[in-house]
Amino acid sequence: MWGFLTCLNDILIPHLKAAFALTWVQAMLIQFTFFGAYFLMSLPAGRLVAALGYKRGIVAGLAIACVGALMFWPAAAAHVYGLFLAALFVLATGITVLQVAANPYVALLGDERTSSSRLTLAQAMNSLGTTLAPLFGGLLILSAKPRSEDELALLPQAEALAYRAAEAQSVQLPYFGLAVALFLLAVAIWMFRLPTIPGVEGRASSEGRVWDTLRHRHVRLGVLAIFCYVGAEVSIGSVLVNFLSSPGIGQGLTEQEATGYVSLYWGGALAGRLVGAALLARLDARHLLGLFVVAVMILLGITVTASGGLAKWAVVSIGLFNSIMFPTIFALAIARLGALTGKASSLLVMAIVGGAVIPLAMGWLADRHGLQLSFLLPVLCYVYIAFYAWKGSRLPAP
Repeated sequence: MWGFLTCLNDILIPHLKAAFALTWVQAMLIQFTFFGAYFLMSLPAGRLVAALGYKRGIVAGLAIACVGALMFWPAAAAHVYGLFLAALFVLATGITVLQVAANPYVALLGDERTSSSRLTLAQAMNSLGTTLAPLFGGLLILSAKPRSEDELALLPQAEALAYRAAEAQSVQLPYFGLAVALFLLAVAIWMFRLPTIPGVEGRASSEGRVWDTLRHRHVRLGVLAIFCYVGAEVSIGSVLVNFLSSPGIGQGLTEQEATGYVSLYWGGALAGRLVGAALLARLDARHLLGLFVVAVMILLGITVTASGGLAKWAVVSIGLFNSIMFPTIFALAIARLGALTGKASSLLVMAIVGGAVIPLAMGWLADRHGLQLSFLLPVLCYVYIAFYAWKGSRLPAP
């Protein structure tokens, strides 16, 4: 669900841009609001999960996301863009609580040596959501090509306003359906007999402060690794359609046709996580992470220096090797923390704000040096992740 809801923002951006006649900066407030919620609400989410426990924290996250989805109905009825952003912030707050609760819970449900494998398998369902969301959004939200500004300028003012209102209201039923699905999932999780984690949940609310986790080197460096990874992933995904449809790369590929390659990109992430979950159950997580990072850096090097089909397939293949990175970094960063696990999880989820910061820097580079050369910024991010895999994630001797 959180993969589905996150990727659905890519459909909301062009849809609401047309419905409200937004500039690109205004339209990008959708992503800024969404990822900003991770930064602002992670610590409160950590305190909530510490008070409720992991199972109830997961239920609370789903319930808050349900409220956010329901808020799309009055936002569309009022035809106020600010209300859409408010609804999106509440929705993202629920997903933040869900991340803070579910990620460490999955990692702790079993042998610590295979925590990366479990978390990668769970994150594979995230990739399934990101693969299905564009199909859902295209069918129910972007079912018709929006009218251009030139076409709307030819209409009488009243008719143009009515069209924009109808476009905004077309999100009501899809998000109402999502709210129902989130509610039913919350009820199902509440009814499941999920175990508590001995030595972690009972003491999490009383022992230590959230900043105490930063005394652990692998946590400090892990927070920065999550920041770099999410920033690099979102940066690449944000420009993928434009890059693939550019003359020197796509060689006549339209933006509509380029979306098919974007599906392959996310499908690669799904396949990589399913295969990665099996590999991580048998291989050292740190070494496998390092190898996948090196593969991505090679592919990015090809993306920057090549053209045509070689550059196209290189950038699409990045999704396959990105697959295990987030869950593996997360599992490595919360290793051996005991009662501080939930608090470290809050900081790691807060670091997802990299998805709001690094894409802006990449856009600045693209404006000044071209889109292809701007891929050098993600390369720097992956260099740091390689350092974390082989050096920064090492634990002191017990």
